[in-house]
Amino acid sequence: MRNLKTGLVIVCLAMMPVRLMAARTAETAIRQVLAAQEAAWNRGDVEEFMHGYEDSPETTFIGKSVEHGYAQILARYKRVYAGKAAMGTLEFSDLSVRMLGGDHAVVTGRFHLDRDAAAGGEAKGVFSLVFEREDAGWKIILDHTTSS
Repeated sequence: MRNLKTGLVIVCLAMMPVRLMAARTAETAIRQVLAAQEAAWNRGDVEEFMHGYEDSPETTFIGKSVEHGYAQILARYKRVYAGKAAMGTLEFSDLSVRMLGGDHAVVTGRFHLDRDAAAGGEAKGVFSLVFEREDAGWKIILDHTTSS
C-alpha cells in the first residue's frame, strides 16, 4: 500500500510540469493573438484584427452597447473606426492571462488608442476577454471593453 501511495505521488508530481508547460504554451499563444491584433489594427486592417475573434453568431462585444455575432461586431468596428486616421495607433498593456481549464482563459488589460483630435482624439480604457481554444487556435468569444 505504501508503494502505491509513493507511486501515485510520483506520478502527480511528474504531471505538474506538463500542466504548467501547457498553461504557459496557451498563455503564449493567447498573447500572440493579441499582438497580431495590435499589429493589424496599427496597419488599419480591421478585417485582420477581427481574426482574433471566433467567427460565430454567439461571439459577444460589450461596450456602450451589447453586440452579438461576428458580423455585427465587425460592422461596429468598421462604423466606429472608419479609416486609418480614426483607428490611430493601438497599444495593449498590463495584460494578465488566467487559464480556466485547458480550453478557456480570461485576459484582462488596458488599451490606449493614440490618434489626432480631428479623428476622435486619444482613447483609453480597460478590457476583459474570454478566449476559447478552437481548431483554428485561441479565439475571443466575449469582449467587454470600457473607455475611461
